[in-house]
Amino acid sequence: MRSLTEQDIRSSFVNCSKGEAKRLAIPRDLDERPWADLDFLGWRDPGAPDRSYLVTERAGRLVGIALRFPSSQRGFLHRSMCSLCLTTHPGNGVSLMTARKAGAAGREGNSVGIYMCTDLACPLYIRGKKVPEAGGRFEETLTTEQQLARMTDNLSAFLDKLHA
Repeated sequence: MRSLTEQDIRSSFVNCSKGEAKRLAIPRDLDERPWADLDFLGWRDPGAPDRSYLVTERAGRLVGIALRFPSSQRGFLHRSMCSLCLTTHPGNGVSLMTARKAGAAGREGNSVGIYMCTDLACPLYIRGKKVPEAGGRFEETLTTEQQLARMTDNLSAFLDKLHA
């Protein structure tokens, strides 16, 4: 992924108003992000523990989405798997992320959800740049590139639901 500026990020959101996009917390460490290892930029809002954001490139265009997830804690023995990268995590390492649909459907309160790594570090897990805490990745016969393609396809399918 190419490096992004604050303006790139704010103008990319498809499921929130321009005012909401203007007010959301942008990561302060954009210059330090490992852009070459990212297929999307994901981050949690430090001021709102139930909010996360994701920005990706799609068909030559940036698409940003605002996500919400429950703040309730799961037991450490509970394990879940991310639907994007297939990494397993204990406890709250995977959360049901919900996104308001784009357009009129979203204004009517419709949303879609997907189970994702709570820290939104899927590309780093697949590349082995980050190791899940007490979780893991299954050994696969797919190459890293094939796993990244699957993750991107899974994300695209979720984004398609935002516009359906």
